[in-house]
Amino acid sequence: MGRRLLQSDCNATLLVDVLRSSVAAKRFQLHDLVIMPDHLHLLLTLSGDITLEKAMQFIKGGFSFRLKRELGYGGEVWQRGFSDYRVDDSRSFVNHRPYIALNPVKAGLVARPEDFPWLFANLARQKAAQRLGTEAQVS
Repeated sequence: MGRRLLQSDCNATLLVDVLRSSVAAKRFQLHDLVIMPDHLHLLLTLSGDITLEKAMQFIKGGFSFRLKRELGYGGEVWQRGFSDYRVDDSRSFVNHRPYIALNPVKAGLVARPEDFPWLFANLARQKAAQRLGTEAQVS
């Protein structure tokens, strides 16, 4: 990506929405992520006949389309291509999670992963809290 498009809460929220839409459409399962100011890390399991290239097309294309349409952004959004690491077993899966969570710490953005708002675990907690708040209002 190169540009720091994801440093704004508005843009990061839009990316989360694009990811949630793909998960809801059962294109892939999202196990972990961190949205850094200029890139993101994802840990996902592909569904059915979806290739990694196709999943990335849904993510990058969906975000670019919505960023331009909804927020009027006119520039290039993503760099060409992406880097991937195949997770072959449960040990590799488990080892990737701390790598993802520690990205904002290594970049000097926060002291602890739990302080970074755009980390999967923090987004999941926030969504659960909102759900509980909604349920409390309904009951």
